Amino acid sequence: MSLAQRRILIIGGGFSGMAAAIELRKLGAEVDLIEIDPGWRSYGAGISLGGATLRAMRTLGILEAFLREGNAADGVKICLPHGPQVAELPTPRLAGPDVPGGGAILRPVLARILAEATRAAGTNVMLGCTFTSITQDADGVDVSFTDGQRRRYDLVIGADGLYSKTREALYPDAPKPRYSGQACWRAVLPRPPEVTTATMWMGRVKPGVNPVSKTHMYLFVTEHRPSNEHVDPARFPTLLRELLADFPAPVLQQIRAQINEDSQIVFRPLEALLMPRPWSKGRVVLIGDTVHATTPHLASGACIGIEDAIVLAEEIGRAGAAPAALQAFEVRRWERCRMVVENSLRLGEIEMAGGDKEEHGRIMRDSLMALAQPI
Repeated sequence: MSLAQRRILIIGGGFSGMAAAIELRKLGAEVDLIEIDPGWRSYGAGISLGGATLRAMRTLGILEAFLREGNAADGVKICLPHGPQVAELPTPRLAGPDVPGGGAILRPVLARILAEATRAAGTNVMLGCTFTSITQDADGVDVSFTDGQRRRYDLVIGADGLYSKTREALYPDAPKPRYSGQACWRAVLPRPPEVTTATMWMGRVKPGVNPVSKTHMYLFVTEHRPSNEHVDPARFPTLLRELLADFPAPVLQQIRAQINEDSQIVFRPLEALLMPRPWSKGRVVLIGDTVHATTPHLASGACIGIEDAIVLAEEIGRAGAAPAALQAFEVRRWERCRMVVENSLRLGEIEMAGGDKEEHGRIMRDSLMALAQPI
């Protein structure tokens, strides 16, 4: 179905919002995307991506740009603290036989690739702007903006993230994000020649590395922090080096020695959110972190947000902006997104408690098998 003459507003210029704009423009919809940040910036270091994410990128039409500017590789190596490899997790080639099963890229680079594709698709991007009110009737949605404009739409998509104002306006009593008990450190560093694919080490904390380009990689370290306290950025390099002190693996010690004030260190307490259905009310629907923010244990947060956009566009293409399309979207997305959020949290609980490694491995295998299924 062509959506010509359909007007759609997307609130939020993150990964899921941009993906929705790209897919809906393919159907001919007239799309406005508003983003409160006037610089449309993306914070963070690297982001790991599984085969399902690369498959979604192929659908969006940005896979070639990712392969050119990021890094793709097969397998995830698991190593002991002193270095020897003890296992390798397979990563099926879901994006096609010619594309490795996983990869990574600098988060700002991926954001730029998506932003360029969003504009190239013909989306009307309005930066430094958000909504002040949303009111709707059976035929459409009236939205007032902070720049004084008021426009009417056939559909509004809330993709404004973990602390969504759209969710708050639509469902004032919706659950709030909750702290998981873990935090993640990330840093960007030169890539040693022996780091060719995602590699993790088992220990008191969980460090790992993943190449993000031909010359650089990002380091990630997950640690248990019982309380969500402020950490002084001036201490970031020292604290990150301390976390790696118990890992005598030569490559990790080489990496540890390179950590300094220029390493683009990002510290983030890990929070999660799973909003019960419904995810829509009338002609307003919520997608991405707005309804299912996950911890990074399955490297699938960006994946399920981008998939939301693809599935929503498919259902709108079949049935227009009718409630039936939004309900069909929820039916297709609920179980997959629930699985990622809840299984990721359980993996974190096992890590914090030093729990059953067999259960941890089983959850990882089952989750990755589920993510490999078509969306």
